[in-house]
Amino acid sequence: MKVKSMGYLIGIIVVVLFVFVFLNPIVIVQPGYVGVKVLFGNVKEGVLQNGFHIVNPLLNIVKMDARLQSYTMSVSTQEGERTGDDAIDALTSEGLMVKLDLTAWYRLIPEDAPSVYRSIGLDYISKVVRPLLRTSIRDIAVRYTAEDIYSSKRNEFTDSIITHAIILAKGKGIEIDRILLRNVKLPKEIENAINAKISADQEAQKMEFVLAKEEKEKERKIIEAEGIQQANKIISKSLTSSYLTWYRIEMLKSLVNSPNNTIIVIPENLKSLPMIMPNK
Repeated sequence: MKVKSMGYLIGIIVVVLFVFVFLNPIVIVQPGYVGVKVLFGNVKEGVLQNGFHIVNPLLNIVKMDARLQSYTMSVSTQEGERTGDDAIDALTSEGLMVKLDLTAWYRLIPEDAPSVYRSIGLDYISKVVRPLLRTSIRDIAVRYTAEDIYSSKRNEFTDSIITHAIILAKGKGIEIDRILLRNVKLPKEIENAINAKISADQEAQKMEFVLAKEEKEKERKIIEAEGIQQANKIISKSLTSSYLTWYRIEMLKSLVNSPNNTIIVIPENLKSLPMIMPNK
C-alpha cells in the first residue's frame, strides 16, 4: 500500500515538473507593460498587470507597452521616427504652406489592449498614432494664419490639435497626452515680415510705456508745483513787518555769538544794514 502511494506521489511530481518545465505556466509582466491573453488564436478579455502570474499553459501572452511614449515628426533625420524629412506640411487659413516640426506624447490604454491587439495589432503606432496626428494637425492648421501659428497663438494652436486628436483617437485604445510644437518653418519672406511686425509691435509697446511714464512724471511735477505755490501763499501771509523785525534781530544775535573774531556795529535804525568788521 505504501509502495502504491509512493507511486502516485512520484507520478504527481513528474506531471508537475512536466507542466512547469515544458509547458511553462509562469508569466512575468514587466513594469509598464500589460499582458494580452490569446488562446488558440482568440483574444481573451482582461489583461495581466505587471508582476508574477501562473496562467493556463496553453495561453499565449502578448506583452504590450502601456507607458507614456513619444512620436516625433521632424525635419532632422536624427530626431524623427522616420529617416529623411518627416516634418508635416500644412496649409494655413491664408493658403500659405508651413512646415511643422513636433512631438506627440501618447500611451496605450491598458484595459483596451486586447481590443487594440485584436483589431489593429502591435503596429498601432504607424496605423493609428501617426495618421491621427497628421490629420489633426492639418485640420487645425487651416483655421489659423501663419502669424498665429508662428507667434501670437502658438499655445492655442497646439491645444486645439490635442482636442481634435483626442476626438479622433476615441475608441482606438490610444490616449493623446500632449502635443509639443518644436519648430515652425515659414517661407523666408513671410518669416521676415512677421518678425518685422513683431519688432514694430514691441517698439510701439515700449513707446506707450515711455509716454505713460512721462505723463505720470508730468502729473507729479504739477502736484509738486501746486504744493509749493500753496506753501508760498501761506508763508507770504505770515511775513508781517513785526515778524521780519524779530527775525532780523535773531539773525544779528546769531552773528554776535559767532565764534569768528568779528566786530558788529548795529545801527539804531534796524532798517539799516549792520557793519561787520574783522577784529585784528
